[in-house]
Amino acid sequence: MATSFEGLFDIRGKTALVTGGSRGIGEMIAAGFLAGGARVYISARKTAACDATAKRLSETYGAECVSLPSDLSQMAGVESLAERLAEREGRLDILVNNAGAAWGAPLDAFPESGWDKVMDTNVKGLFFLTQKLLPLLRKAAEARPPARVINIGSVDGIKSATFDTFSYGASKAAVHHLTRFLAAHLVKERILVNAIAPGPFPTWMLSTGVGFHGETENADWDSVGRTNPSGRVGSAEDIAGLAIFLSSRAGEYVVGQTIACDGGEVAAS
Repeated sequence: MATSFEGLFDIRGKTALVTGGSRGIGEMIAAGFLAGGARVYISARKTAACDATAKRLSETYGAECVSLPSDLSQMAGVESLAERLAEREGRLDILVNNAGAAWGAPLDAFPESGWDKVMDTNVKGLFFLTQKLLPLLRKAAEARPPARVINIGSVDGIKSATFDTFSYGASKAAVHHLTRFLAAHLVKERILVNAIAPGPFPTWMLSTGVGFHGETENADWDSVGRTNPSGRVGSAEDIAGLAIFLSSRAGEYVVGQTIACDGGEVAAS
């Protein structure tokens, strides 16, 4: 009998949580999941922005996107998000740990506050949210395809960063290794953990770094793209496509990997 490839990238009917989902890469992934037929929860620190994005995505894709604002740099925020999601859902098929922070300062003047804020959000928050959501992930893995955890790292965790973002690069390297560690522990429970290391994308965070002052819609992203081996910055289709692959049957044999989605930046470094 011939192998069937039907539904290889299908995520219809799955329930996903995307942290840091109100803008940037998180919003791109949430949009791709909604377009693919998943029910999506997004979380972000700022309530108004999270609510507005959820409303806009729901209307754009004719699918359910629910806002659950929370500050994941604090344990109270981690616990609150896990509790509120558990009140709404009996299982979680996909967790995308995307919430992140960055801090830039010269080496001699880099502050402790910039170190702690980044590490608390990017590493501590990621670990403890995954921990608190294990009951929902385990429930999803019981009688369905494996549950998935996708951690969003960065190429700055693989190579030296362009900017003086010392804690950011260190935090993302920690995310990549934590991904391998969690994957080794959870694969036997049918919870698959992988990471994506994005390169340049048209996000608020990169916009502030390259001098666009947070502007994303009308910024000169072509000038940034010209410095990338592929000649462009990433698109929503690029990052959402990889996240959908890792969440679908197509990615079911990929475990504990950090996959760069960067237009060749790491390869050329």
